[in-house]
Amino acid sequence: MKNFILVIIIALGALVFSSLFVVDEGEKAIVIQFGKVQRDSDNGVTVVFEPGLHFKLPLIDRVIKLDSRIQTLDEVADRFVTSEKKDLIVDLYVKWKIKDFAKYYLATGGYKDNAEILLQQKVNNGIRSEFGTRTISQIVSGERSELMDEAMAQAGDSSDELGIEIVDVRVKQINLPEEVRNYIFQRMRTERDAVAREHRSEGKEKAEFIKANMDAKVTVMLADAERNARKLRGEGDAKAAEIYAKTYTKDAEFYNFLRSMDAYKNSFSSKQDVIVLEPDSDFFKYMKNETGKN
Repeated sequence: MKNFILVIIIALGALVFSSLFVVDEGEKAIVIQFGKVQRDSDNGVTVVFEPGLHFKLPLIDRVIKLDSRIQTLDEVADRFVTSEKKDLIVDLYVKWKIKDFAKYYLATGGYKDNAEILLQQKVNNGIRSEFGTRTISQIVSGERSELMDEAMAQAGDSSDELGIEIVDVRVKQINLPEEVRNYIFQRMRTERDAVAREHRSEGKEKAEFIKANMDAKVTVMLADAERNARKLRGEGDAKAAEIYAKTYTKDAEFYNFLRSMDAYKNSFSSKQDVIVLEPDSDFFKYMKNETGKN
């Protein structure tokens, strides 16, 4: 009897334990009952269990726990075509969360990987549609924000059937395909080289003009300086002549004597100097004694 009671207690304990389930923070749960999602009998809305301790029917209800936090879909960059039929490699990310847990479970089986594969297809379709109506310059200019808003609206409409709400769609990077990028960079280098050559030619022309202008100014300045120098020398010579004249008029004999001394000094400045003159030459006038002898 005691053993039977013990078995009953254990069975009741196991039954009670199996009827309890815990939903962790950041999760929500739905219950599958006879292969169908449990709904409220009054309004037919899916019963969603918030974080905490809850009860279920043992052996009948199956609890499916789903992550209710915002998720990030960040896949590899994909190729999109613009209205100009130009390819672009676009790297983007999507922020999403579960909106309708019943739809989400039925569409994806509750697996995040399945949800992201389906979601990426829908987001890419929306972005591809928006890219196809715009040029490259419109995409990379200020219209990018508008483009992302419209793409997010389209993707949001199509993702409703997955029970998913798209929170945000953002482009991280837009690149040209490798082969197109190399061609464009080469063309840009060629254009820049042509512009550089043009600037260098203009610079050389301006340099030659500046040099010629400066040479002309230097020539004029040198001519002015030479003219001023000659003028000053003429004025100096005239002044010196005036001084000599005044001195000569005061004492002509003494003036002649000084000039003769300067002539002697200049004539015999070196030991190798030789001069041949007649003895009675006026050059030796002041080197004769009173008797007229040298």
